[in-house]
Amino acid sequence: MKTPVICLALASVLYLPFTAADPLPGNVDMHWDPGADNCAAQPHAPLEVHQYDKGTWILRENLCSTWEAPFLYLLVGTHKALLIDTGDVADPKEMPLALTVVGLLPGDAHAKLPLLVVHSHTHLDHRAGDPQFANLPGVQLVPAQLPEMKKFFGFEHWPEGQAEIDLGSRIVDVLPAPGHNPAHVVYYDRNTGLLFTGDFLMPARLLVDDYAAYAASGERIAAFVKNRSVTYVLGGHVEKNRGGKLFDWQSTSHPDEHPLPLPKTDVLALPAALAKFNGFYTETGGYVIENPMRNLEVFGAAILTLLVALGYLLYRYFKRRKSTRATPPA
Repeated sequence: MKTPVICLALASVLYLPFTAADPLPGNVDMHWDPGADNCAAQPHAPLEVHQYDKGTWILRENLCSTWEAPFLYLLVGTHKALLIDTGDVADPKEMPLALTVVGLLPGDAHAKLPLLVVHSHTHLDHRAGDPQFANLPGVQLVPAQLPEMKKFFGFEHWPEGQAEIDLGSRIVDVLPAPGHNPAHVVYYDRNTGLLFTGDFLMPARLLVDDYAAYAASGERIAAFVKNRSVTYVLGGHVEKNRGGKLFDWQSTSHPDEHPLPLPKTDVLALPAALAKFNGFYTETGGYVIENPMRNLEVFGAAILTLLVALGYLLYRYFKRRKSTRATPPA
C-alpha cells in the first residue's frame, strides 16, 4: 500500500464522526464578526470557520465581503466529505473558499478525501463560489439547477420522496423543500442530528416564492423530524438581533446578532405559522414571512394608480384653465 493511501485511511479514522441513536450536541459557542457600517475603515477576514465537532465545520462569509453573509457547511465521513453551498463570492482572491475547505479535509496534499459539493437551492448567494471547485481533483460538483439536482439524487416524483448521501459511516438525508425556491432541499445528518435548512427556515426573513409549495414543504419537513432527534437547525443566513428585530435590508452591520442555531420546535411550529400568512407580510410566533414579488407588484400597482390619478387631476386642471380663458367677460 502506498504511503498517501495509508495517510488517508488513518486520517479518515481520526475524523470519524460520532455515531449514536441520540446524537450528542457539538460546539455552538459561535462568535461571528458583526461587520461594520463602514467596512472600508478596517479589514475584515472574508471567511470565518467554526468547528462544531471533529468532522463538522460551519463556515460564514463575512458581512463586509457580502451583505448576504451566507453560512456553508462541511461534513466529513470516512469515504468522502460533503460541502453544502458555496456562498456569494466567486473570486478566490476575495473569498478563499475552496482553499479553506480543501485545507480542512483529512489527508495530505496528494491524497485528500474526495469532496462532494451540493447546494440548498439555486439562488446565486448559495452557488456563486462553484467555479472555485469546478476543476479541482477529487471534487464532484452537483449543479444547483433543478433538473441536474433531481437526476443526481434520483428524485423521480419531485417534491415527494427523499434521497441519501453516504459519506462513509455517515448518512445524510436529502429532503425536497420547494417554496422559497423551486429547487430547494433540506439536509439531515443522522450522526449529529443537525438539520441544514438553507433559506427554508432560519432566524431571518422567510421569503415565499410559491406559497402552496412552501406550505406543503413545511408539513413534509415537520413530519420527517417529528420522531427524529434534531440537535440544532442550521439555516443559510441570520438577519435578526437577539431581541428578534430584523436588521435593515442589505445591512453590513449586525450588532448583537441572533444565534444561528434554532430548535426542533421551530420546524414543528412552521406549518401553523405559514397557515397564518396573509400572502404579503406576516409576523407571527417569531417568524417573519413575506412574498417580496407580490409586495413589489402591489407597490407597483399603487404607484401606477397614483400616477394615473395625478394625470387625471392635471388633465382636469388644464382643461378648466383653458375653459376659463375661452369664456368671454360679461
